[in-house]
Amino acid sequence: MHAIVQAVTPVATGIVQLSLKPETSLDSDGFGPGAHIDLHLPNGLVRQYSLLAPACSGLLEIAVNLDPKSRGGSASVHRDLKPGDRIEVGTPRNHFPLCETAPHSVLIAGGIGITPIFAMVRRLAELGAGWTLYHCARTPDRTPYMAELRELAQRSDGVLVHIHDGIAGVMPLDLAAVVAGAPAGSHFYCCGPAPLMAAFAAATGELPPERVHVEYFANDGAAATGEAFDLICARSGRTLRVPADRSILETLEAEGLAPLCSCREGVCGTCETTVLAGEPDHRDLVLTPDERAANASMMICVSRARSASLTLDI
Repeated sequence: MHAIVQAVTPVATGIVQLSLKPETSLDSDGFGPGAHIDLHLPNGLVRQYSLLAPACSGLLEIAVNLDPKSRGGSASVHRDLKPGDRIEVGTPRNHFPLCETAPHSVLIAGGIGITPIFAMVRRLAELGAGWTLYHCARTPDRTPYMAELRELAQRSDGVLVHIHDGIAGVMPLDLAAVVAGAPAGSHFYCCGPAPLMAAFAAATGELPPERVHVEYFANDGAAATGEAFDLICARSGRTLRVPADRSILETLEAEGLAPLCSCREGVCGTCETTVLAGEPDHRDLVLTPDERAANASMMICVSRARSASLTLDI
């Protein structure tokens, strides 16, 4: 679908909020806090951005940090987009949903990782549910939505902690202490850069997986290479050899097939494909442990085969 850029608004140093008006109406009941969209940028790249809130206002709102190491995504948003532009966007998808029945929610955001967390806090405030948010950023000027979050905490059963660890003398967040001190039965959510995600995984490693929820910026550990194997494409009736140095997705594209894809890093879920036979080697950051064990689907941009062949619904 397409949307019109309504506004590009600075919300912190190096961060802009993009307000998009879809040309077709959206059913906001079909997605909730934690959802994201694909943004098809003017330079040809496709990037995923979390929504700040459900589209009850008729708008899709995202926040984009200008990454100094940008490969063209955030730079294009900041440089190329302006009000009135028409841009292609994907239908919202959610691999980071909020458990609205949890007795308490502990949310940890690093930098621009606040975007899906902000949507969750808004919803928890609406529900009157208990929540604690630890918002980590280098400095106050690089911390978006501080006033809005304070207002939400004041009018709801919420606790807000801002941690600016770029300021001398400020200690990083002690995640082990956060987990140990949380109310019984709490659900834990985290979105942020790789070091924060690694520390969060270590701190929550002993918790039941259904109470731990994560969303990654990128899959730093993903490598789509490995042993060669046969790929049987059930719908197209073709059998292909996936070489050691090429992913399933790249192999299909080289043969003229065009499966849906976006991030190519195993973080967005766009290329999820049904597995009909064989054992996948899951390397994505989308599927839960139970979903991986079921082997019902896989992300063909990074995952491979443990078995000599795989049969996919392609």
